[in-house]
Amino acid sequence: MPETEVNVPVRSTALSKHSKMTPAPRESAMAARSEPLEVAETNNALQDALDYMRDVAERSVLFWNALRQRADNMIGHERAGKPPLLDFDYELLLDARRFERPANYALLRITRADDVCFDACFDDSKPPVIVVDPRAGHGPGIGGFKRESEVGMAMHEGHAVYFVIFFPEPCPGQTLADVLHALRRFIEEVARRHPGKPPVLYGNCQAGWAITLLSADCEGLVGPAVLNGSPLSYWAGESGVNPMRVAGGLVGGAWLTHLLADLDDGRFDGAWLAANFENQKPEAVWDKYANLFTHIDTERERFLEFERWWNGFYFLSREEILAIVENLFIGNRLEEGKVRICEDCVADLRRIRNPLVIFASWGDNITPPQQALG
Repeated sequence: MPETEVNVPVRSTALSKHSKMTPAPRESAMAARSEPLEVAETNNALQDALDYMRDVAERSVLFWNALRQRADNMIGHERAGKPPLLDFDYELLLDARRFERPANYALLRITRADDVCFDACFDDSKPPVIVVDPRAGHGPGIGGFKRESEVGMAMHEGHAVYFVIFFPEPCPGQTLADVLHALRRFIEEVARRHPGKPPVLYGNCQAGWAITLLSADCEGLVGPAVLNGSPLSYWAGESGVNPMRVAGGLVGGAWLTHLLADLDDGRFDGAWLAANFENQKPEAVWDKYANLFTHIDTERERFLEFERWWNGFYFLSREEILAIVENLFIGNRLEEGKVRICEDCVADLRRIRNPLVIFASWGDNITPPQQALG
């Protein structure tokens, strides 16, 4: 027993000393190796920060340069008289400013795309196509400012293509009835050039309800009408999602339209309509610029091309905008068949006999599907 009592602590002490002495070299080696790793990680983090700052600086220069180019394009477009932004050659057929009831509209015939003459690919057996661009604050051209557009697709299929444009300034005292009469004259001219083939009408946004009125008025004269995001039922929509359908009631009627027209000597600046579109979804304005900044290498040209159209604002006459606001947005008279074109003519959509092809999208916050289809 005494030996056991003596030997145990001796062995325990030896083991304890051994256990304390053996790990020491390993800990020193690990500490020596960890120091370069920490330095490398610090250097990598610093390099990442420098790369990020450099990337932000380069993107910022390119971003602001794109906005500068947008401003230059806008000024150049205005100095040129705001011509239609069409990527095709064309000839002027009719200028409604010279009609007995003048309106600032004109009918164009698309003649050429680059070196390809239109007549070479024209199929006489197919009906002509008339593209009518929206007059809702911006200028004409969105239906044909790219080759992959309504004009380009119709040409590719061999159709004779006509395009309805409008000029920046309305004619004095121009009314909605004057515009509809001019559009009717255009359709009659195209029908005369292509007997027995009622033209196919393409109406984008505002132009969609305009050609719907023509379809009700020109029975048998027009062929199929294609409506792209065109509002026809102005009070329709989803509660909490589509606020514009009740905007007229919230602001107290058409007095604001009167005021804005008064401020510009009887004209209504289309910039107000563009601002109204953007105010429906303010976050989309931020998304537009954030997307340009994030993808500045690939989005610059597309951004500049679209903004050249989006920032070209055109005027409407007081009489036109009031007729639109009071009859459509506030009164909803188009759906009720009470829009008065002239003293003895009221537009009734039940008279439409030609086919209607309607495109609507849940992603369209300006014309939700309920307004296009309701």
